Amino acid sequence: MPEVENLMLANHAEAHDGLLYLMGAGWNDLRQMVVPGQPAPPFHIGIGLSILVGWNETNRRHHVVLYVEPEDGGDPLVQVEADLEVGRPAGAIEGSDQRTVLALNGIVTFPTPGGYRLVAQLGEDTRAVSFRVHQDTPPGVMRQSA
Repeated sequence: MPEVENLMLANHAEAHDGLLYLMGAGWNDLRQMVVPGQPAPPFHIGIGLSILVGWNETNRRHHVVLYVEPEDGGDPLVQVEADLEVGRPAGAIEGSDQRTVLALNGIVTFPTPGGYRLVAQLGEDTRAVSFRVHQDTPPGVMRQSA
């Protein structure tokens, strides 16, 4: 069965010629500046994903689902679904796994600080990356007292 080999959060992600390029990757804490009394601003995130497809699973369609959710569950903040099909390149050694990479970029609004998860589902394989969102007050802006 195909498997999620790597799943990583980044500031930006690109995939070119079978290679994955991640800028500002590997973070697990996201810091947002939020003006008191204002909603949290949207945040740009990148997602890097590499998938290994076994020899006998090549040339078949596979469905992948990626989503960001609060760590305690609930509705996803964002969800992306795609079908992928990996072929066997000319000259490939029989029985070898084939790797494919995906890069996604998007805007997500995190309504509250706290824990979140990026989840990738590929058939029966599921991988997750946990991270925390911190909301800080911009310098020079006074916090509202309760």
